[in-house]
Amino acid sequence: MKNKNNLNLVDKSLAIIEKIGNKLPNPITLFALFAVGVIILSWFVSLFDFSVILPGSNKEVRPLNLLSVEGFHKIITNLVTNFTNFAPLGTVLVSLLGIAVAEHSGLIGTILRIIVIKAPKKLLTFVIVFAGILSNTASEIGYVLLVPLSAMIFLAVGRHPIAGLAAAFAGVSGGYSANLLLGTIDPLLAGLTQEAAHIIDPSYEVNPAVNYYFMFVSTFFIAIAGTFVTEKIIVPRLGKYKGEVEQEEIKPISKDERRGLIYASIALTLFLVVILIGLIPENGFLRDINTGSVLKSPFLKGIVTFIFLGGFIGGLAYGIGAKTIKKDTDVIKGMNKSMESLGSYIVLVFFAAQFVAFFNWTNLGQIIAVEGALLLKASGLGPIPLLLVFIIITGFLNLFIGSASAKWAIMAPVFVPMFMLLGYSPELVQAAYRVGDSATNIISPMMSYFALIIAFIHKYDEKAGIGTLISTMLPYSIAFFIIWSLLFIVWFLLGLPLGPGANLFI
Repeated sequence: MKNKNNLNLVDKSLAIIEKIGNKLPNPITLFALFAVGVIILSWFVSLFDFSVILPGSNKEVRPLNLLSVEGFHKIITNLVTNFTNFAPLGTVLVSLLGIAVAEHSGLIGTILRIIVIKAPKKLLTFVIVFAGILSNTASEIGYVLLVPLSAMIFLAVGRHPIAGLAAAFAGVSGGYSANLLLGTIDPLLAGLTQEAAHIIDPSYEVNPAVNYYFMFVSTFFIAIAGTFVTEKIIVPRLGKYKGEVEQEEIKPISKDERRGLIYASIALTLFLVVILIGLIPENGFLRDINTGSVLKSPFLKGIVTFIFLGGFIGGLAYGIGAKTIKKDTDVIKGMNKSMESLGSYIVLVFFAAQFVAFFNWTNLGQIIAVEGALLLKASGLGPIPLLLVFIIITGFLNLFIGSASAKWAIMAPVFVPMFMLLGYSPELVQAAYRVGDSATNIISPMMSYFALIIAFIHKYDEKAGIGTLISTMLPYSIAFFIIWSLLFIVWFLLGLPLGPGANLFI
């Protein structure tokens, strides 16, 4: 590594962040504490004669004391339904069942390999960043497969392996919210956004594709920005690799894998044809029965079903062709494996669901939203400064709470209602959140795979530590934040919809 003396300030700053972050409880414990805290806070606030008038309805809202007999009864009778009715739970579980088949069969890994291996040398960096962004559709596969593979590929073509690793990590983690396809994060965040929107409007619906247009366009901006940072900043800074790791052979696509890709292509093409037949005709079977609309169609409302079916059909077809799936138990094994890895998530959801429910019952969300909206109005800040401040707050919190869903579960009940009362749609607030959350992922010690990336770097530089990783990734984080925020501002000024049926205002 070059100019290590220049990293002292970065290392000191990171040491503080790491120390603070390590003192935070486990996210599960955090939500349990939040739930208890809401109960106590509801009692404290109820001691005062406090109320607000909900704009638009002139309805008086008072806090509900959950330590009262009424509140206690509400808690014990709804503990189970709070969990089972929590919107993100079912959507994530169903989505991952389909993706698990595609991952277990080898379809996703093969696609990533062929994208990177076949890339022209001049476009290699762009393809790696781009592939990293696309890999988010399949959860952690990008971290586990693409990041180390990209380091191998860079080394194989005579370039510094850590530069390839950084480019892939930037795409996978920094471009977490951008994609050409919907992934498991989309229904997860949409479910939390909908829960938060219900504080103001119980009938408000947020479908998983509400940010799709913005995230689709973002994919290309982030890929270009990641390529620029890699080539102009990271590669020159790292210089020529002088380590002892030898070039590894990158296995070409085998005959069985090629056959699997053909089978998967045929199956997914037929699947897409069926979807188009259901959407394109005015009386298509996937359109709304009464209005013929696509925006409020069963297709968009049931997009999780199609994510599941796409992953299942493509993975099954590939597995049969590649001979990685020979019997029904192979499919079930892949599904079981994905569910086994979700144990901690399910526990997290249980406590997060209680916190969200308690927060809604107390009316604290509505009270904070009304008072916060009045404060924001009085601040005189326009919509763009307000949204930029929100993006910055999100990016800062991401340094201490790595989970995108955990942060949004905390922030959504406060910020979504607050911005709704100012006239901004929940979809807009969610898009702003995703910009701030993704931009600082790659410099957050609390990010789940941060330690894994350090382990990958150690392979090529035994002296590398957390400061090495942060100093390498910080330029990406800054570039992504600037580019993505500017795109967000331009999008807002042009008044473009964020996704199907997702406007900027309510």
